[in-house]
Amino acid sequence: MKNRRKSTLLLVIFAALALCLVALAGALMASGAGIADFTRKNLPPGWGHLFGTDWMGRDMLGRTLAGLSLSIRIGALTALLSGGLSLALGTACAVFGGWVDGCISWIVDLVMGIPHILLIILISVACGRGFWGVTLGVVLSHWTSLARLVREETLQLWQAPYIRMARQLGASQGEVFRKHLAPHLFPQFLTGVILQFPHAILHEASVTFLGFGLSPEQPAIGVILSESMGYLATGRWWLALFPGLSLVLVTALFAGVGERMRLLLAPASAQE
Repeated sequence: MKNRRKSTLLLVIFAALALCLVALAGALMASGAGIADFTRKNLPPGWGHLFGTDWMGRDMLGRTLAGLSLSIRIGALTALLSGGLSLALGTACAVFGGWVDGCISWIVDLVMGIPHILLIILISVACGRGFWGVTLGVVLSHWTSLARLVREETLQLWQAPYIRMARQLGASQGEVFRKHLAPHLFPQFLTGVILQFPHAILHEASVTFLGFGLSPEQPAIGVILSESMGYLATGRWWLALFPGLSLVLVTALFAGVGERMRLLLAPASAQE
């Protein structure tokens, strides 16, 4: 019998290592990614420069890895922050109920009623754009779906007989959450946080591409793609192709890790 849990764990480890290597390589190459050398400008992909060079002679492989590393760091930070916000507000809705539940649910509906890209742009511009502007924009626009899931799960668990018995026996809300709610919420919460990674990366790249995110001095994928648009008509296809494919691959890896983690943490899918 094939053990799905073992194969899933191996795939998760492989994808996580690949993403960590990309992030580390990009961070190490970030300082040299912006160095111009006009003696090698507009070179097509080859052995010396696998992704070619741009109109300033900058190596596109180094720029792409640096941009992906920055996007991965932003995605990790925003996923953790929005996940923590979702967990806090989602459990507060279920535990306190009443006006707290009504107020937070109204905010969730309001945020979900605004397109993500528009909300990120508004928050990013209001916060001065840049790294922290984009980060706050993504955090404050991506917590709602997971918060709603946490709320529904907590509402069901809060009415379970063993949790009601623990509360009647004098257990505090902190003890109930730590000992009884957290173990049940953890699989869904972890999967939701991981699945926020690709959304955060794509939205950061999209906002930056439109000119409302990271500054042009930073080696971001959105900046690279925005700059390359003006050179596609001249036949320099590699300027957009390789960075775009790399962005798609990284987001697909994150999405695959999230889906595999969902299978790994689900007891019903342990074996096939």
